[in-house]
Amino acid sequence: MVQTRLCIVTHTFLPHVGGIERVVYEQSKRLLQRNYEPIVITNRIQTPKNYVVDGIKVECYESLNTGFRLGIPYSIPTVTSLETFLKAVKSSKIVHAHGHPYLTSLIAAKLAKRYSKPFVLTQHNTFIEYDSIFDNIERLNDLAVGKETLKEADKIITVSNATKDYVLSLGAKPEKVKVLHNGVDLVRFRPLAGKREEMRRKLGISQNSIVVLTVRRLVYKNGIDTLIESANIAVKKNPKIVFLVVGKGPDLNKVQMRIEQLGIENNFRFTGFVKDEDLPFYYNAADFFALPSKSGEGLPLVALEAMACGLPVIATDVGGISEILMEDYGKLVPPNQPELLAKAILEFSSVDLSSRKLEIRAVMEEKYSWDKNVETLIGIYEELI
Repeated sequence: MVQTRLCIVTHTFLPHVGGIERVVYEQSKRLLQRNYEPIVITNRIQTPKNYVVDGIKVECYESLNTGFRLGIPYSIPTVTSLETFLKAVKSSKIVHAHGHPYLTSLIAAKLAKRYSKPFVLTQHNTFIEYDSIFDNIERLNDLAVGKETLKEADKIITVSNATKDYVLSLGAKPEKVKVLHNGVDLVRFRPLAGKREEMRRKLGISQNSIVVLTVRRLVYKNGIDTLIESANIAVKKNPKIVFLVVGKGPDLNKVQMRIEQLGIENNFRFTGFVKDEDLPFYYNAADFFALPSKSGEGLPLVALEAMACGLPVIATDVGGISEILMEDYGKLVPPNQPELLAKAILEFSSVDLSSRKLEIRAVMEEKYSWDKNVETLIGIYEELI
């Protein structure tokens, strides 16, 4: 049977780590099993020009990546990269780009239109607040590149209703927009017997500690400062609380300095970067998960992963998190409010949450999986081809 060739455009892809990269990977892996031949077109960041990830073919374009050094993951493709886009678009039945603000998405959209190929766009995040001049630059880019990319799309997929509202505010036509919640790998992310005790020994955390996990890139928008200030309040009332922080980022030194200033370094464990295959072990070491984001969240994969491992979630009410958080197994607080986040952490720390693991897991199995996500995605493709 002839496979349907699919051009997928994303500003970064594995081995670069991030939410969009993970979505593209999980969807592409399953599309391969369903008679599709995805080819991922992405920015070349310390990779070969061409490579393969679990059967997924990847071709890289050359670009200027100055923004990455500033903590802004925005690449500007060079003129020579056009050939890579042309070849992929012309040889594919459908073009699917991820992220409305990227020049590469707009290039893909224009080429798809020129060669009469259906163009699908997935928007992952809402507006990201950097608390700097980059906010204004982002708004200008939305009005220029973003609006034009949205206008060219035959179908716009948003990962949450919050993200849908965002693209509608930029002029997207409502009839083009389809909400498709992210999934989670239910095989990898699950409760694992014995891992709680094993990981705590490895990390030097006592078995009777109350472990609050967060998986974050250490940058402003992810709210690490809010988590630290809430921790300062919480550990003074309950010294058994330990914060387990998985991730790295440009603000690591500032984060560690603030923790030392507050004198709460004994209540924090920083793991640095953790390989994706090892992440389930860290979820299983925790009692519950905290997501202190300030802005920009479409539908955070880490929250889905935490719940798939049976963890209750405390999150700031940002973006689409409220659409997946379960009332009996989670709590929402306003962003940038460390006192309220601390109150929620202390509340969760005062009750035994272990009995809720299987209930949370059952809900995740019923509602969220990448297989269901990809079934819907293929339905969208088939309507357009």
